[in-house]
Amino acid sequence: MFQWPRKDAGETERPVYRDPNDLRGQVAVISGSTSGIGLALARAVASRGGEVVLNGLGDPSEIERTRAELEASCGAKIRYHAANMLKGDEVADMVAYAKHQLGRLDILVNNAGVQHVEAVEKFPSDKWEQIIAINLSSTFYATRAAIPIMKAQGRGRIVNIASAHGLVASPFKSAYVAAKHGVVGFTKTVALEVARDGITCNAICPGFVETPLVQQQIADQARTRGISKEKVVSDVILEAQPTKQFVTTDQLAGLFLYLVSDLGASANGASFSIDGGWTAQ
Repeated sequence: MFQWPRKDAGETERPVYRDPNDLRGQVAVISGSTSGIGLALARAVASRGGEVVLNGLGDPSEIERTRAELEASCGAKIRYHAANMLKGDEVADMVAYAKHQLGRLDILVNNAGVQHVEAVEKFPSDKWEQIIAINLSSTFYATRAAIPIMKAQGRGRIVNIASAHGLVASPFKSAYVAAKHGVVGFTKTVALEVARDGITCNAICPGFVETPLVQQQIADQARTRGISKEKVVSDVILEAQPTKQFVTTDQLAGLFLYLVSDLGASANGASFSIDGGWTAQ
């Protein structure tokens, strides 16, 4: 972006270039960011000077090591909030914590997610409730808490990590597909409501990314289908992706950084596929 400095008498105005990926002075809250996609996005923010509130499950000592390493390597303030995504009041408290601890909130990433693979008639009701709560309802609670802060600042970026399964379906994933379709619809509604407030809301819809969640899916699919894990990867997981390659977290981070920058200001209410061509079929 170009910013025009004040012109003193007799001087010619020259543009000053500001890197749109410079996130110094900005604060991000990223749910589900102690591993996988969320941690990759946290690293992307911190490496560009932004401050981050991490959230997610894991061994407390390992989470602290991750937090401290990220803070030391990037020189940015990194905090952790242990909000349980099943509890709306804790999700809202995570957002309030960012404002209280770091002074503002510029970027909200709703990334937390869980999966369970099973036929509908055998799908456990507790797993259905868990998946809807973590994948969809937590997105609502965090967004509801973040919007007033962003409105007061006059700017904000909300990025919801949906999935290719927010656009198309696969068998044995009824709760996950329902939740991610809900995230895409929620994204559109929020974008329309805040369009004049300097806030954008978009969804990223990745294909399969090699994360701990996907590794668990591979094991679940092997069990459900009665085939080897290798066959699951080649014939089930990557069967729909024409590239036959996993999406990388670096590729997701590139798209994410565009959406949270000033360059992405006119991207609003959109769902961005990054799936090797899966949903093009």
